[in-house]
Amino acid sequence: MPLYDYKGRNTSGELITGQVEANNESGVGDLLMSRSIIPVEIKAATSKNSAANFDLSQLWSPKVKLDDLLIFARQMYALTKAGIPIIRALRGLAENTSSIKLRESLVDVATQLERGRTLSAAMNAHPDVFSKLLASIIHVGENTGKLDEAFIQITDYYEKEQETRKQIKQATGYPKLVIGAIVIAMFLLNLKVIPVFAGMFTKLGADLPWATKALLASSEFFVNYWVHIIALMVGCIFMVRRYIHTEAGEYQWDKFQLRTPIIGSILERAMLGRFARSFAMMLRSGVPLTNALTLVSDAVDNVYMARKIITMRQTIERGESLLRAANRSEMFTPLVLQMIAVGEETGQVEDLLNEVANYYEREVDFDLKNLTAKIEPILISVVAGMVLILALGIFMPMFNMMGAVGG
Repeated sequence: MPLYDYKGRNTSGELITGQVEANNESGVGDLLMSRSIIPVEIKAATSKNSAANFDLSQLWSPKVKLDDLLIFARQMYALTKAGIPIIRALRGLAENTSSIKLRESLVDVATQLERGRTLSAAMNAHPDVFSKLLASIIHVGENTGKLDEAFIQITDYYEKEQETRKQIKQATGYPKLVIGAIVIAMFLLNLKVIPVFAGMFTKLGADLPWATKALLASSEFFVNYWVHIIALMVGCIFMVRRYIHTEAGEYQWDKFQLRTPIIGSILERAMLGRFARSFAMMLRSGVPLTNALTLVSDAVDNVYMARKIITMRQTIERGESLLRAANRSEMFTPLVLQMIAVGEETGQVEDLLNEVANYYEREVDFDLKNLTAKIEPILISVVAGMVLILALGIFMPMFNMMGAVGG
């Protein structure tokens, strides 16, 4: 919601100024009247993010790590549970955190609270630190008087999120390392190893087989144009990254990741587990079903899957059940759909969604443990092919020359 600056007079006639959040000026007037303040002037707040106020230090400002947010949520739960005032708790945590960006955000949130804003609204002003999902849970906790329970739910969510990220990193790390090693090996062979044999074959003037000619041509190309090859690779990486940051490119890249052989299915199930866990937490917090789906679409961190979740929301808004919306999305297995159906029938959707999340997390954990066994045959085949071509290209001419000499 937009911010508005106001001037008004209280019951004693004193002039009061401040800033509030509301849908429109009429909403500001109603809010002030409920606080026994007669509005004198209301106007939209001036944005602080203009180019004139741009801080170059923001370009190098490090992101807040998930570990820092987890510690923050856990400590806020303990402090609110103990009855410590929110402003005092926030300022105390700001002094103790090691993250500069989180410290600045917490100080600003505390300042906004002193001006009369709610905790969720103050957090919404820092979307790069506090996600919409987190702010929504805080908002529900404020309205129900159960802020400590909101923070413990956020703590549980961050712990599961941390585990999911580790699993995804583990799933993608090994293939990246192997592909990188193969690329480096290709450069070393073409630039250092094959040229040594090329000089020897040239001096002997032997008739070379096709495999050797192919290797020598490849090596000559690398030796003469290795700078251009590297420049082309860097340029392609830059262009791909630039395309990925566009709306269409991000959608296609996220879709491609989920369609990648072996790795794609693991990533998809990890994200579905994240979806189910986040969705269950939102429903348990009291967030309406359609609003929860909108927030969870951001939490999955995949544009392709987020659009499917938004489609689920639109299906529910047309009057369909959650089960039908999930079935039409084609994201879930029949087993999961059965669990959702039971959850709707018994009124325990959030509990069944947690079971869905556990199911996906167990599958991902099992697949990750067997990932090496699945990838090793492919890698062995690639390496064996490279060795075979190298052997045919280098050793066959040497055998031919030895046979000719012996004859």
